Amino acid sequence: QVQLAESGGGSVRPGGSLTISCEASGNRRQRSDRMAWFRQAPGKEREGVACINTYTRVEYYADSLKGRFSISHDSAKNSVYLRMNNLKPEDTAMYYCAAGSPAGCGSWSFRYFGQGTQVTVSS
Repeated sequence: QVQLAESGGGSVRPGGSLTISCEASGNRRQRSDRMAWFRQAPGKEREGVACINTYTRVEYYADSLKGRFSISHDSAKNSVYLRMNNLKPEDTAMYYCAAGSPAGCGSWSFRYFGQGTQVTVSS
């Protein structure tokens, strides 16, 4: 079993910044070395945002978000973070933490997801 607990969501004005967190627990082997963030806006499909290989520290990003979003990992806390800068109204979505990707970050295929944390960007 793998548990993922997101936190840190909230409301922010356009142009602002926010960092959301995810703490992982449970079966270390099932979690694999990759952790990621996805998001889903109302009426849209869930999309991959960023992924990190917690062993090699290599990062992957959705092309449209490169430069504004940054993923990081703290192995001591079993946590992954997403720093979001210059936020736009179209970034409004539920953000989900993910773990367990045998195929690797580039596949955007993950087995485990958290409950999500809401990020709202509005003036």
